[in-house]
Amino acid sequence: MEKILLGNEAVARGAFEAGVKVVSSYPGTPSTEITESIASYDRIRCEWATNEKVGAEVAIGASLRGARAMTCMKHVGMNVAADPLFTVSYTGVNGGLVFVVADDPGMHSSQNEQDSRHYARASKVPMLEPSDAQECKDFTIKAFELSEKYDTPIIIRMHTRVSHSRSIVQLEDPQDIVIKDYVKNMAKTVMMPAMAVKRHVFVEDRLQRMARDASSEVGVGCFEWIKGDDEIGIITAGASYLYVREALPNASVLKLGLVYPIPSDLIRKFANSVKRLIIVEELDPFLENEIKALGIACEGKSLFSLQGEYKTSMIQKAILGLESNVGEIDTSVLCQAPNRPPVMCAGCPHKGLFMALSRLKAQVMGDIGCYTLGALPPTSAIDACVCMGASVGMAHGFDLATDGVDSERTVAVIGDSTFLHSGITNLINAVYNQSNITVIILDNSITGMTGHQQNAATGMDIRLNPAPAVNLEALCESVGVKSVRIVDPVDTALSQSVIKEAMKETGVSVVIARRPCALIPTGKGPKSMTVLVDKEKCTACGQCIRIMCPALVAGKDKKPVIDPETCNTCGLCINVCRFGALGVGGAE
Repeated sequence: MEKILLGNEAVARGAFEAGVKVVSSYPGTPSTEITESIASYDRIRCEWATNEKVGAEVAIGASLRGARAMTCMKHVGMNVAADPLFTVSYTGVNGGLVFVVADDPGMHSSQNEQDSRHYARASKVPMLEPSDAQECKDFTIKAFELSEKYDTPIIIRMHTRVSHSRSIVQLEDPQDIVIKDYVKNMAKTVMMPAMAVKRHVFVEDRLQRMARDASSEVGVGCFEWIKGDDEIGIITAGASYLYVREALPNASVLKLGLVYPIPSDLIRKFANSVKRLIIVEELDPFLENEIKALGIACEGKSLFSLQGEYKTSMIQKAILGLESNVGEIDTSVLCQAPNRPPVMCAGCPHKGLFMALSRLKAQVMGDIGCYTLGALPPTSAIDACVCMGASVGMAHGFDLATDGVDSERTVAVIGDSTFLHSGITNLINAVYNQSNITVIILDNSITGMTGHQQNAATGMDIRLNPAPAVNLEALCESVGVKSVRIVDPVDTALSQSVIKEAMKETGVSVVIARRPCALIPTGKGPKSMTVLVDKEKCTACGQCIRIMCPALVAGKDKKPVIDPETCNTCGLCINVCRFGALGVGGAE
């Protein structure tokens, strides 16, 4: 049977067909749909983990016991999972073990453009890279076979374009779930120095064996040699392969499925068959450097950029010197769209909170989530944002740098899911080291930015079954926070007052700004109600316009006009109006 699937859905299907038993992941675009899709296969034990390290360790435990297991993450999530990854490379596996990492060239939804192939080399873990949805499914099945054959975890490297593109996939019947026998073997699985030294020898030998076997279809395989004109030969992988085939239909192409370790014998044979060898790969010159290390002359990043995504016309211009519009959209026939800077949704609970922080002129350490938009106008309320969970530690560092002089102005903001992901340890550290900071937990009852996944504080699991919910107030108090306040962030004036009082506290204080996300059922206002404007009372002061709510714009008279379809009746605009010109009424 054939079906059109996203690349991410195809990875999930591959896991199902491969007889995977356990999947534990943390959501992160562009990888999220893999685990969401796996949740539709009832026979797989599937869960949202509190972070990527936890998800990796759950999968490692399942593999050790004999089950095929998988963990999925975006590229920055691999940073979090790196600790167990590097050591499970030494221990090897029992049941097949696969890490799926989705890179994001072009930074469509990420804070950096890191290239996860470096993790394969650094951890000495083999990496496969599919180029379309069919390969996503096939390579996932292949990854579990290779994992068990070579006693190694396998990394599958996804890519925004591959993850989020659809193509036809041939579906097959699933394999039975098999749980292998578990035999205690401390020399293999307890990585104390004496054992680890011996396992390192195994790891190096394993890579050499895989590199040799990768040159043969009956070995590792996962490559495609397209014989064309011998003037130009292209070595490529993943999404870049699709651009190459469109840009250079007559060129000889070697598409690698296994990008680490590289099949050196195969590459030498291909290089000898062409007059000019070019490596086409997005982001870093990973393959190029590996191939040059073999003593093979080639071109790569001297022709291409280290940044962003490639496209067909770019490849034609770089290699052939052609000015081309192949694959380009003719924008001359399109109307000019207005500039639309990103804004928080209508009814977003974070809007009022950041207005309060802006009025307080606080120094705000931000974090990763929808609320990072608080850095933009009109509030411009965030000073810095680095990575998941960093806000609390950075605020503590701010406080230490000035010996507490700025303590009444230093604030950390962090979402509920991010707090559970990696904010708790920073909070413990700040309390233990007697910091004077205020931590604001933005509790919107969901993992918002990645598409509304459940987490340990929402009371539901990945399949929306009831689950124990973390009590954030009790958790904060249990680690030594003496002052915990709760406020509805839509009430800007009250939020401002509560935060101001919290910032005067000695020690670490916590404010939980609690209101559900406007896009989930519990956060939506009644459809029969909307905000109405009293034109007589309105002075056109513009205060409501400045909250940049998508449901509210200025009319020709500079007075607000409400879109009843978009309005969520959150009440923020009503709260900021000093003249009583806005109120809730029946939708017109």
